[in-house]
Order: sequence, then C-alpha cells, then structure tokens
Amino acid sequence: MLNHTKKIKEIYEDIQRKLFYMIPEKWEKLYLYSSVFDEPDKEGKTGELFFYYIPKGIFKKKPVNVYEIPAKFNLDENQYLRLVQMLYSKIKELRKEFQKSERKEIWTNLTLSIQSLKFKVEYDYTDLTLSDFSSYERHVIWRYENLGIGEEQVSKEDKEILKRYLLGAKTLARKEHYDSGIYIQDIENVIAYSTENYANTREVEEVVETTEKKRKNQLLLSKEEIEKMKNN
Repeated sequence: MLNHTKKIKEIYEDIQRKLFYMIPEKWEKLYLYSSVFDEPDKEGKTGELFFYYIPKGIFKKKPVNVYEIPAKFNLDENQYLRLVQMLYSKIKELRKEFQKSERKEIWTNLTLSIQSLKFKVEYDYTDLTLSDFSSYERHVIWRYENLGIGEEQVSKEDKEILKRYLLGAKTLARKEHYDSGIYIQDIENVIAYSTENYANTREVEEVVETTEKKRKNQLLLSKEEIEKMKNN
C-alpha cells in the first residue's frame, strides 16, 4: 500500500505546477512517463522522461510530444530542456521520498495523467534492467497503451515492435495506483513568462549548475532517442 505523506503530496503539486507551466497552449489531457534506475547503465543514464498532451479544440487533435514544443512554439531549446531536467529531478525526488518508507520494493517507473480535473499516477515495479524491450521500444509500447497509437499509425520498425509485444512478449508486473483531484490551477505557462526569467529561480539554477558540471545522472534520453520520438 502506497504511503502518501505530506511531502509526497507537495511533490505532486510541484510536478503539476511545472507541467502546467511547460505547456504553451490550452490542453485537455496529459500523459507522462518516467523511469528511474538505482544504478547508472553503461551510458550513464538513470532513467527516462517524456510526456504528451492533447491540445484543446473542437476537433480531435494529435498528441504533442514534449520534445517537439521548442520548435513548435519557437522557444529556446536549451532553456526548455532545462525545464525538462528540473521536472525529472522532481520525479527522482518523489522516488526518494517513497524509499524513506523503508519498503523492500520500490517502483521503477510511473505513468502520470491529468484529465478532467483528475490527477492519476500508476506506479510500476517492473525490473527494467531485465526487460525484453529497449528504452525506445518501451516508449512505442507506452504510446500504444496510453495514447492509442497503434500499428496503422507508426513506421514499419515500430509496427514490428508492437507485433512482438502483442504476440506475447508482455511482462506481468505489480502496479499500484493513486488518484486525486488536481492540486493547482491557473498557472501561467512558458509563453506568458520568458523561459529565461523562469530559470532565475534557485531551483533551476541548481539544475543548470549540475548540467554544467556534466553529471551523467541528469541525462534523460539520448539525442538519437529524442530524434526518433520527434519523427514518429
């Protein structure tokens, strides 16, 4: 049973605030995935983070990938990726807070959604180091499960990934859920304020300082993986 302390709820609120800030237009739904590894792999990564949102509108809109936002809205990419780094740091802080409960098991990845004033988190305990799928393949599967992006909408390569998944390469894993109303509303977004001004806060300065020191544990996705995500 998940123990939601006051601190954890404060972290949820901060995550929501960052997400509201980072989306430069009105939206209806948001889905975020993040994983955290205890030990860095050979490339120095400790996890991944990406999210998609559905723009608000009368007609059905295509999900927008977080890594497409700078080009789509003419934002400074480096400044925006600092915000992504800060968001990921908050996810890692959330996991550390759960670890304080001295549980024998701790979640490895989560899927967070915001829709109709509801905030939901699904915690997954799958050992990703033993996964049958690579980081990018898990991303393709996640999009299928959460965004409904199926075989008819993806490249030939991604189609093969989904076929392998649907033919039985699934893994059973323990999952836990948390649902609540959203904690905050009416947050100004990155268009209302310049990203440069936002980066003047102490928290962002700490993230930037860490990045400048080239600490590998801040890496989310490789450039190759981000380009793949943009093109699919």
